Amino acid sequence: MNKTIFEEKWSMIRSLITAKWSLMVEYDLNKVDKAEVKFDKFVTMLQVKYGYTRQEARDKIGVLWAEYEASHRSNA
Repeated sequence: MNKTIFEEKWSMIRSLITAKWSLMVEYDLNKVDKAEVKFDKFVTMLQVKYGYTRQEARDKIGVLWAEYEASHRSNA
């Protein structure tokens, strides 16, 4: 997932986050809401809370979005 799509879909992604990453709480998500570049802020937060590398965090965000799209494609 690239930064542009992440920024455009943030409100949708935001709703999926706590089910996938339980350590991410509303306070954390509010920080991302206020960030100029939400993708970079969220990647950094995943690194801090889960110990991912930057690439792992990016990959996991991509997987989350792919799973979301696949589940909604099959329901349509």
